[in-house]
Amino acid sequence: MFSVQRHSCAYCEKPIPWPKIVNIALLPPVKCPPQQQRRKTFKERRSLEMRKMESSEVRSKFLKKVPVIVEKSDREKVLPHLDRVKFLVPLDMTMSQFVGIVRTRLKLKPTQTFYLMLNNRSVVTMSRYMGGIYDEYKDEDGFLYCTYAAQEMYG
Repeated sequence: MFSVQRHSCAYCEKPIPWPKIVNIALLPPVKCPPQQQRRKTFKERRSLEMRKMESSEVRSKFLKKVPVIVEKSDREKVLPHLDRVKFLVPLDMTMSQFVGIVRTRLKLKPTQTFYLMLNNRSVVTMSRYMGGIYDEYKDEDGFLYCTYAAQEMYG
């Protein structure tokens, strides 16, 4: 059916066979390794009306506390997910105390550090109170949204 092609080399006269033609449609499908599915964010799981209602209920029940949502950053691959995303934080708690709580929930190694960002872009001073941070950075639904990301540190 197919002819055999020969070298154009002057020293060798070995025949070279044509490559085999494979019918691709008959090959079994290639299985890709399972990829980690991205978790839906709190905003994606609940509608705006539900979130507004929930935050107003929490604020009316607990006058001295603010509702905070803490989620892992989209690009974060090192840190685990928290077991819960909703926190009720006292108004007079400092940001450093809150970061300490999140750090213990994540069970980080001493060589790991993480950053807690507000609205996925701002890092605030650790000495500020959560009440002031809430007033400045709260979302339209009444929650304060924080995302965390890691950076490895050695030494």
